[in-house]
Amino acid sequence: MPSIVKPAIAHPSLARNEIGLTVRDYEGAMSTLCAGCGHDSITAAIVRALFELSLPPHQIAKLSGIGCSSKTPTYFVNGAHGFNSAHGRMPPIATGASAANRALTYIGISGDGDSLSIGMGHLCHAMRRNLKMLYVIENNGVYGLTKGQFSASSDVGSKSKKGEANTMSPIDPVLLGLSIGATFVARAFSGDKEQLVPILKAALSHRGFALVDVISPCVTFNDHVGSTKSYKSTRERLMAATESDFVPHASEILADIAPVGVTNVMMHDGSVLRFTRLPKDYDVTDREKAFAYLKAHPNEVVTGVLFTDESVIDMHEANHTPDVPLVSLPYEVLCPGSAQLAELMEEFR
Repeated sequence: MPSIVKPAIAHPSLARNEIGLTVRDYEGAMSTLCAGCGHDSITAAIVRALFELSLPPHQIAKLSGIGCSSKTPTYFVNGAHGFNSAHGRMPPIATGASAANRALTYIGISGDGDSLSIGMGHLCHAMRRNLKMLYVIENNGVYGLTKGQFSASSDVGSKSKKGEANTMSPIDPVLLGLSIGATFVARAFSGDKEQLVPILKAALSHRGFALVDVISPCVTFNDHVGSTKSYKSTRERLMAATESDFVPHASEILADIAPVGVTNVMMHDGSVLRFTRLPKDYDVTDREKAFAYLKAHPNEVVTGVLFTDESVIDMHEANHTPDVPLVSLPYEVLCPGSAQLAELMEEFR
């Protein structure tokens, strides 16, 4: 049992979303991660994104594998469905769950060790299938749960807490996703909530697999001088590729964005967005240009929504499954009987 338990009563002045819930309704248990862990900042951003999207907690399914990152689902949305799988096996569990019940919102939380080592094959096939889910990699470049070994995302030359330098080339999940056809690819920094929340909202609204790689420094084993994924190193190398915001579907807002400077545009709720033009050669819908842009900035942590494509069919469309979740179909429809089976078998004779 945790030594500290959050009070169940919420302050009456807390704002409520479209379904009448407060932000407290999207919280979970108290975190047992190290104080200052970037993963807890990601949790806070997920809570805010779910609250602002007014997603019903009982329609959310949160999944994880093994590692410090995989404790995160415990810390948001107590009222959601949850499954903690074996090391690296979260993507196939999510695939099976989605196949049975497509009505749920699936959120997978993983780490660089969980996703880029033992689980990389499963991650790649989830992206190929365009499984509709938010997949967050809490990327700290280290195996924190097992006391500080280098992970597959550790940069060449990055030093461990003991002082040795990594000599193996890293696996970049963003370049991996772009290269094998992921339909939504983004990168963020756990210490930049203003950018991370709208990225998560956009990812949750995407009609396919949304990969969000979040650089999340490990304060215990990877926040020292010489580490390339420390808070200091990450802040020094941050570069926003896009201005990140999320606008839900509504009547169209038209505006001319000035070629230089900032253009203010009024939104439906009365808020004002400040727009600046991106580099002319950057197109968030062009996979090859996104890949080239990242390769052209190897020494920077490029953040923002880097690529998105809403035209690719998702797993259910590819397999022609019904709009009604399989879990809701009656037995007679799911199992049509021996006569139908015999007819099917005749096709293989």
